[in-house]
Amino acid sequence: MFDSPAIQQQDGTRHSDRTRSGARPMDMADLLVAYLDQIGVDCIFGVPGGAIEPLYDAIARHQRRGGNLSHMVARHEAGAAFMADGYARETGKIGVCVATSGPGATNMLTAVATSYTNDVPLLVITGQPTLASFGKHGLQESACTGMDVMSMFRPCTRYNSLVSHPMQLEWKLITALQHALRAPRGPVHLSVPLDVFRAPSKNPAPAYDLTPLLRPSLLVDEGAVDTLRTMLDASRKTVLLIGGACGDAVDAVMQFAARSNSAFVATPDGKGLISPQHPLFRGVFGFGGHAAAEDALNDPEVDLILAVGSSMGEWNTGGWNASLLNERLVHIDESEEHLARTPMARFHLRGNPRAIFARLLERSAATAVALQAPAAAAATQASLPKLAPEGILADPEAYLSDEVPLKPQRLMRELGRLFPHGTRFLADAGNSVAWAAHYLEARDRRQGERRAGERLGGEYPRELEQRRSQGGWLRLTSHFAPMGWAIGAAVGTAAANPSTPVVCITGDGSMLMSGQELSVAVAEQLCVIYVVLNDRALGMVKHGQRLGGGEPIGYALPPTDFALLARSLGGRAYTIHSPAELEALDIKSICNHPGPTLLDVHIDPEAVPPMNSRLRVLKEGA
Repeated sequence: MFDSPAIQQQDGTRHSDRTRSGARPMDMADLLVAYLDQIGVDCIFGVPGGAIEPLYDAIARHQRRGGNLSHMVARHEAGAAFMADGYARETGKIGVCVATSGPGATNMLTAVATSYTNDVPLLVITGQPTLASFGKHGLQESACTGMDVMSMFRPCTRYNSLVSHPMQLEWKLITALQHALRAPRGPVHLSVPLDVFRAPSKNPAPAYDLTPLLRPSLLVDEGAVDTLRTMLDASRKTVLLIGGACGDAVDAVMQFAARSNSAFVATPDGKGLISPQHPLFRGVFGFGGHAAAEDALNDPEVDLILAVGSSMGEWNTGGWNASLLNERLVHIDESEEHLARTPMARFHLRGNPRAIFARLLERSAATAVALQAPAAAAATQASLPKLAPEGILADPEAYLSDEVPLKPQRLMRELGRLFPHGTRFLADAGNSVAWAAHYLEARDRRQGERRAGERLGGEYPRELEQRRSQGGWLRLTSHFAPMGWAIGAAVGTAAANPSTPVVCITGDGSMLMSGQELSVAVAEQLCVIYVVLNDRALGMVKHGQRLGGGEPIGYALPPTDFALLARSLGGRAYTIHSPAELEALDIKSICNHPGPTLLDVHIDPEAVPPMNSRLRVLKEGA
């Protein structure tokens, strides 16, 4: 048996005596850490506990040997998984979160489900008591004979397994990582008993090099691309819809839009991938979106709509709006699950969007012209009419208003104007998403790939690989959408990229639910700016009830001094009532401060967010 720490080694020594002679042999927890280090994971997030302690011991040993893997202790296990989600979006790597058995594992479920519905790759590792104790009603047992977390994780993971023998760990880890990083991406879960973690490793180091094994595939259906090219050649006018899964493809998509003179709209989760100042941009389509985007799709001249990298759920289709979901649609995506949601489409093209648009650019006559005269192509793009921000907004007067209390529309304007180029904005579930999707514009005026003369076929040129983050400047959850996601995800984003300011736009309800994670940013000296929309209410509930004719119940929150709360946790804070107070902030100092800053912004509680598509679904159904 291998459930005792005094395990006999092949050389006759006992596992409990390993430290008596020089170097300590590697156990299975050490092997797991070595694999995480091999694939470039440099930070994991979690909350320690008895059943997961061997993994923490292995991390400590790894650090003593000079290893780069660090660990951040969350205040709640859901916060740990949200942090791993933010880390994964920022780095393009897998996010790793760990928890002990029983309640440690169940506390993570909501956050893991969020990553699952948003296709974010996570490795979730939970502990278990020793195998010999299964079925004896041990403390926090969560195997099939206890509170069965394996059954709970099954519907919200791409792979889910109990490691019941040391010889299974390496193989199941490799399998899990492949499932996490191949489309459809998402979280995977390994539950590891205490004695399996402590068992000696047969190999003194990882037996496999996982880097090439986990490299994304760029396979393309050449015949399908030819069919799409024929459709494009015959099209009078094409509009693009850019979804959240276009992260590494957006440069090629933007080149295609410019060279074909095709207007484009973005889903709420795709907005952060593009520049709202682009002359071809016609607004956000979906939750919190713009009427101009729907007008662009409804243009009678448009006979082809290319939806790229969109999961086609409620929030990124405007509540399954017929303006998008019709026979003009061509759906391009790597995930069969996403493609299955558009049976009405004229054509489906499954494959890597980056590779598909490289082929389109490589083969089109427009590309040949652009390659010969990129300056002329740029001049053509510059001559196109640009929609001013105020021209597509639902309430341009509020966007510029000096009124007190501060209009949330004006707050979004100032956030985009005040914070520097490259700032990451995360919008929490609820009104924060609606305000940000509609009104927020970043100072990043990147128009797409600047080196339009580079060849895009075959292997990708270096400049397309320089985009370290696939998340864009604005990030949100377009599915499942739990309150508090952005509070933890902002910490994970800052941990992954500590040189860049991270702004978390969240509500007072979310802050009361998950605000304790601010103290992680304090402990780790991470620059996270928490912008709390303080209207003393669960805002989306309140406005949804009013607009939908519901009873006014259950939305009110007591007055709360969030600035005082932040200071009590060790952060800095300011209370904001007016545009003048917002403009008076020393943003440079805030962005250089080694720790979090909270802005307690008292917004106009009567300002109505752009949420019409959500109301229509609630009233009429799908």
